[in-house]
Amino acid sequence: MTLTALRDDALRVRAERTEVRLSLPWIRSLPLASLLDARVHLDGEKREPLVALGTRRVPVDALAAEEAWWYLQDRVVFEIPDAVSPGIHEVSMSFRLEIPYLPGGPEEPLRLPFSFTRELSTDARAATVSRDVGSAA
Repeated sequence: MTLTALRDDALRVRAERTEVRLSLPWIRSLPLASLLDARVHLDGEKREPLVALGTRRVPVDALAAEEAWWYLQDRVVFEIPDAVSPGIHEVSMSFRLEIPYLPGGPEEPLRLPFSFTRELSTDARAATVSRDVGSAA
């Protein structure tokens, strides 16, 4: 498994928007369509982000139609249209991962629930080899 899905540098403020970068908490890369029911809370407040896929912005509920892959080292970027103030914020992400190659029941794939909460700083930077899912190589 990877480290926590919310790494130290997962919270960023860019051009009047807030980004939460989610790492894959699974042992293998998965289709992006495997990310289900993603919810983001900042400082206890539910937010309605879009997922940034390169130059496109996709509603969270539309990920099921995406053909991109979520590789282990890469992150899914959730964009919130307003910028949080600089400093430390509580970030919570909850979602389910559908594991297409493992059975979860009769004729259904396994769906695993995940939930992560961390206090993160908008100023944190880390050396990384990750890219954003859907960005150009």
